Amino acid sequence: MTSKSYDYLVKLLMIGDSGVGKSCLLLRFSDESFTTSFITTIGIDFKIKTIELDGKRIKLQIWDTAGQERFRTITTAYYRGAMGILLVYDVSDEQSFLNIRNWIRNIEQHAAESVNKILIGNKCDMVEDKVIDSARGKALGEEYNVKFFETSAKTGINVGDAFISIARDIKTRLMDNPTSSGDPSGLALDDKSSSKHGKCCK
Repeated sequence: MTSKSYDYLVKLLMIGDSGVGKSCLLLRFSDESFTTSFITTIGIDFKIKTIELDGKRIKLQIWDTAGQERFRTITTAYYRGAMGILLVYDVSDEQSFLNIRNWIRNIEQHAAESVNKILIGNKCDMVEDKVIDSARGKALGEEYNVKFFETSAKTGINVGDAFISIARDIKTRLMDNPTSSGDPSGLALDDKSSSKHGKCCK
C-alpha cells in the first residue's frame, strides 16, 4: 500500500504470557480463521490489516510478541514504538491473569506515556475450565482504567470488537493531538523494515 491508501497507521502490540492465545487472536482478527496447531511465537511476528472507522482508513500493524521470559529483552524495544497495547490473559489460567500486573509494569517502564491499553480475557469459550470470572477481569480493567473484553479466538466472540475499540481510541487521540502520530522512539516499524523482523519460525 502507498501512504495515500490509509489515513492513519496504527501500531499495536500484543503482550501476555505464553499460551494465552495472542497468535490465535491475531489470526482470528486478521484472517478470520483459527487453528489449534500454532507453534509458539519465537521473538516477534506481525500482521497488517486495514479497517475503516468513521470514514477514515486505519492501517493496523499488529505485533505479536513471545510470552516466554527468554524473549523479554527482544520485545521490550517494541514497546517504544507502540501506539496501543493489548494485554492478554487466559481465563482458564490463574497465573496468566496474575501476571498482567507484571506486564503493566513493563508498559510503564518501556512504553510511551500516552499509549492506549486494553485488557483481554481470552478463551471465554472454555466455560467449564474458566477460573477467572468476568467480574475479576472487569475489576482489574477498572483498576488500571482500561477497557476490558472477554474474547474467544476459537469462536470469534468479541475479537473484532476488542481490536476496533482500541483502534478507535487511538484514532481519537491522534485526531485530538496530530503530533502524537509520529513514532516517539524513532524505531522503524514501517513496512520497509518488516523483512528484518518477519516470521522467525512458524
